[in-house]
Amino acid sequence: MIKIHFRKLCLAFLIISSSSFAQEVPSPKSHFGFSIGDDYQLATYTQTEAYFKKLAETSKRVKLVDIGKTEEGRSQYMLIVTSPANLQKLERYKAISQQLAHAEITPEQAKILSQEGKAVVWIDGGLHANETVGAHQLIQTAYEFASKTDPETLKILDNVIILFTHANPDGQELVSSWYMREKDPKKRVLSGWPRLYEKYAGHDNNRDFFMLNLKETQNMGRQLFVEWIPQIMYNHHQAGPAGTVVAGPPYRDPFNYVFDATLLTSLDAVGAAMHTRLNVEAKPGYTQRGGSVFSTWYNGGLRTTTYFHNMIGLLTEIVGSPTPSEIPLVPPRLLPNSDSPNPVTPRKWYFKNSIDYSVSLNYAVLNYAQRHADELLFNIYQMGKNSIDRGKKDTWSFSPKKIEAINAAAKKGGSGSADAGDSEFGPRRAMSVKYFDTVMNAPANRDPRGYILSADQADFNSAIKFLNALIRTGIVVHKATAPFTVAGKNYPAGSYVVKTDQAFRPHVLDMFEPQDHPNDFKYEGGAPIPPYDAAGWTLAYLMDVKFDRIQNDFNGPFERNPYGKLLVPENKVSGSSFVLSAAQNDSYTAVNDLLKNKIEVYRSNENGDFYVSSAGKSILEKANVKLKSASAPKDKTKVTAARIALWDNYGGSMASGWMRFIMEQYHYNATVIYPQDIDAGNLKSKYDVIIFVGGAIPSVQAGGFGSRNFGPKAEEIPEEYRNRLGRITADKSIPQLKNFLEAGGNVVTIGSSTSLAYHLNLPVRNAVVEIVNGEEKRLPAEKYYVPGSVLNVAVDTRQPAVWGMEKEADVYFDNSPVFKLTGDAITTGKIKPLMWFESATPLRSGWAWGQAYLQDGVTAFEAQVGKGKLLAFGPEIAFRAQTHGTFKLIFNQLYK
Repeated sequence: MIKIHFRKLCLAFLIISSSSFAQEVPSPKSHFGFSIGDDYQLATYTQTEAYFKKLAETSKRVKLVDIGKTEEGRSQYMLIVTSPANLQKLERYKAISQQLAHAEITPEQAKILSQEGKAVVWIDGGLHANETVGAHQLIQTAYEFASKTDPETLKILDNVIILFTHANPDGQELVSSWYMREKDPKKRVLSGWPRLYEKYAGHDNNRDFFMLNLKETQNMGRQLFVEWIPQIMYNHHQAGPAGTVVAGPPYRDPFNYVFDATLLTSLDAVGAAMHTRLNVEAKPGYTQRGGSVFSTWYNGGLRTTTYFHNMIGLLTEIVGSPTPSEIPLVPPRLLPNSDSPNPVTPRKWYFKNSIDYSVSLNYAVLNYAQRHADELLFNIYQMGKNSIDRGKKDTWSFSPKKIEAINAAAKKGGSGSADAGDSEFGPRRAMSVKYFDTVMNAPANRDPRGYILSADQADFNSAIKFLNALIRTGIVVHKATAPFTVAGKNYPAGSYVVKTDQAFRPHVLDMFEPQDHPNDFKYEGGAPIPPYDAAGWTLAYLMDVKFDRIQNDFNGPFERNPYGKLLVPENKVSGSSFVLSAAQNDSYTAVNDLLKNKIEVYRSNENGDFYVSSAGKSILEKANVKLKSASAPKDKTKVTAARIALWDNYGGSMASGWMRFIMEQYHYNATVIYPQDIDAGNLKSKYDVIIFVGGAIPSVQAGGFGSRNFGPKAEEIPEEYRNRLGRITADKSIPQLKNFLEAGGNVVTIGSSTSLAYHLNLPVRNAVVEIVNGEEKRLPAEKYYVPGSVLNVAVDTRQPAVWGMEKEADVYFDNSPVFKLTGDAITTGKIKPLMWFESATPLRSGWAWGQAYLQDGVTAFEAQVGKGKLLAFGPEIAFRAQTHGTFKLIFNQLYK
């Protein structure tokens, strides 16, 4: 009897203790002063950081991890939430997750680890700071898992390790503070902040995940691809398509052809769990596949890069704002279909609705993970093992071009193409398999076994930066410890090797091989369906990395680099005078450091190489740049740093932000200027060169923005930001730029800003046009369409503007300007073509419908305007700070 009574007392004590524990965890309202989801209320990051610390202090389920500093110097936090027992064994579970993802163990070992391990699920929020649901659902969900004691929550905590990660602390601080500055809640608006919500990239912070330029993306990339390698990652965004509440998985075609099939079916499975939960909870309005624009083709997003690492990457785009809104009436969305079986009707919509939906979706994902933990763990292993196996043997990957080649072989053989006589469900007659074998068993069409990056290439430092981008995303790299020979070619010690027999083979292929985007049209003869972001982005091409593609197995004196360990160039300085090649990007960094230290630098007038005496030796040692010992040539010019101005506008231009990032990385001093600064005139007294990125200069057809309003009214913003208001106009700004040029200033224009040439009445015109009723009209998309892709151009290497470039270059082209020169533009010396399309098939990676129209079109030129020069570069030569191969086109213009 005493024992029974004692047991009851113990049980009562445990219940009371559990209750006390739950009450000790502070609710969001007790900390912020409002509930998450309340109308007109947003939390700043300062408040959120303090709340995360409270959760870690009061809940035994929470571990707070500082994953690194942001670009503005804040701590970026990740909350690891799981059961107290699991927290005690975190390192063991992390090691299991790594071992399974790397797939370097046997299937039997993987089965055992899959039973022992815990599913790891990443949930983030706040990446795009103006999408305020993201950061706030993160707060609410973290609180619920830190405090709730219902059976579902406890099961999840027992079987899942949750990584709640804040994706953009700086952005939340800016946007929330801006919204909350207005005392009258009904006057609060989610717009009008003065700068980008990520220091350099703004919205483009979600396009930086294969490059990992930014501190925030580097912090997250290390957790995703090196440390934890979760089986599922969930990236919250806004907003859903009009007439819906939320768009989510699965996504529309095309998907990237390098993926393992298990990844796509896993997306279907998790998407079904999310969709079903909302239906069960009577939360309508979920759409998928063709119901939204989102696909799985692109690499580089927080969600999408994970696919290339065998992770189930989830994206939802939900409606909602702290300011109440409406679900609009969109009649086509009201009829149920397989993409949207449970449509939402028009209604008032509140922030709390969006938070509730988001928390439900988080629970759906986490509940799926706890129910299928062993499968998720084993499946990521199996996908990795499949990748390793494919990399170890002769493998042929499918692509649209190979399908075209099969059809072409059949047509040549007299069998017609596969689509001849097609029915709705496929071809009516079979094609001989020999045509398949002609293409898919041809030795030349095999996937590579690996890539060799020789240490003797002109810009090896940039090649190492490329390799570090791979290493940051978990790729295995080997270094040659001695000279070696492969396929009859000799390579020096210090060269690097990237093999494809590794778990993240899809990512390796995607960074070296061209993307072959399908011809994607709504219907035959119709307009193309735009890809979600880019169609092609092969990083090795964009960075001008020289590599050999090896199709047979090869070995050598190769030393494996540890996972996540970054490479450092090994350059030695010897001699008494030095030459720095213009072909090497880091030469420009070293030159800038030398000039800042008042050390004389000279430049060859033949090829642009830089020369410096022994006075610069200590600086060159710190610069770690490849150089040779040589005396300066007779035909040389002393180098002087130019006074650089960089255009920006109120609210921040992403292209300008990336250019500012590049300027800082390569040690240029650039002053950011705004339209009012230009309109004020007297530019030559302050600057030698002005850079206009895409979006700065209006088109001639737009009338110079003169009749349009941009940004907030001056009285609506603090006085300190009012000098940033305005836009470049034809009536005020263009005359001042013309005066600047005529006085000897230089102007660099990129992308759409090359329209300055038209404002200045230079002898150039649009090359991609057709004649309709006697008038030039831009080619319609049905005939010509080149979304973000990599194209090859010819380069006139004799011109100082392109010193350091080779005779051919790969450029990032996004329906970019292309010119034809008119009249005597060349013979009179008014225009010097710098780059042009020499071929009718310039596509290197991506999609170029009607690319033959580009042949002979000029895509970059230099024009003399008075004493100054206009440099016009149609391609995006600084795109997202990824296009290292064309950075020199900018750098060459920044000296006097």
